[in-house]
Amino acid sequence: MIIGVPKEIKNHEYRVGMVPASVRELINHGHKVLVETNAANDIGFTDADYVAAGAEILSTAAEVFAQAEMIVKVKEPQAVERAMLREGQILFTYLHLAPDLAQTEDLVKSKAICIAYETVTDSNGGLPLLAPMSEVAGRMSIQAGAQALEKSNAGRGMLLGGVPGVEPAKVVVIGGGMVGNNAAQMAIGMGAEVVILDRNINVLRRLDAQFGNKVKAIYSTTDALEKHVLEADLVIGGVLIPGAAAPKLVTAEHIKNMKPGSAIVDVAIDQGGCIETSRATTHAEPTFIVDEVVHYCVANMPGAVPRTSTFALNNATLPFIINLANKGYKDALLSDQHFLNGLNVVDGKVTVREVAENLGFEFFEPKVALS
Repeated sequence: MIIGVPKEIKNHEYRVGMVPASVRELINHGHKVLVETNAANDIGFTDADYVAAGAEILSTAAEVFAQAEMIVKVKEPQAVERAMLREGQILFTYLHLAPDLAQTEDLVKSKAICIAYETVTDSNGGLPLLAPMSEVAGRMSIQAGAQALEKSNAGRGMLLGGVPGVEPAKVVVIGGGMVGNNAAQMAIGMGAEVVILDRNINVLRRLDAQFGNKVKAIYSTTDALEKHVLEADLVIGGVLIPGAAAPKLVTAEHIKNMKPGSAIVDVAIDQGGCIETSRATTHAEPTFIVDEVVHYCVANMPGAVPRTSTFALNNATLPFIINLANKGYKDALLSDQHFLNGLNVVDGKVTVREVAENLGFEFFEPKVALS
């Protein structure tokens, strides 16, 4: 198979779909890899590194899209990239379609085979291709929140951990999954007071066993969420419903009643955000203020640490890329229900129920669509 790796073009996005070591693995399996020039310069890999791994360097993304049978990316294809997709071409990347009508319409029109990292599952009920970036984003959320709390950024002027004789900041993490777990680790390490809210009692038990009295693991009711959000100095939104738009758990009314200068980091923004007042921002302009609350809503947070993120992502995606290339998309997907869950659009059909219902498309069972 001919695999194409274009340079990412989203604002301040420096990750890349495959590092040279991943390319070498594909070459060793008998495949051909085309890489756009300078695709990974910003994380320390040159065109020469890719050539040494066996790749062919092309000068434009258009050439990569035109020649490749499968495109491997990181972020959802931008409009100019979607226009280059063609019928029967495989796209393997993050998509986050539920809140994105324009992208979904374009992918449907392209009739490409669109497989999303974030909806591939595993036998433990996890999301193996989302987990690495959730780990990164969860840890980064505390760094971003700590900066947002600085007075120069319109925050309350608080140090997360306080100092002897001064109370630390209260950090409220909504969602005890991968993002929430990693956010809690960082917040605890910085000395903050940490509360985690979740509706799954088994998750709360796990958090209690893991962190003990270093966190308060609270069952999330309307009352509990309101109480702790209004008391918070920093709120981390880490809620995820696989394939679906994130529920709006923190309302505009909550924001209005939060402490002036408090901060929110909405890690769920890729799926529309779990804060009613959130809107996607970029690394160039990461924050905005609503009712004196600083909102950090960058939609590609791990892009700020692209070297770490790229290696973490490649470690997870490489076996799936090899599987697609070796078997072809039909055999690879139909032989593994968990991988099949990654199929979002094929031949103009939407194959994720939540996306179809949220955006008004007809839903097709993945196996039916593939046949």
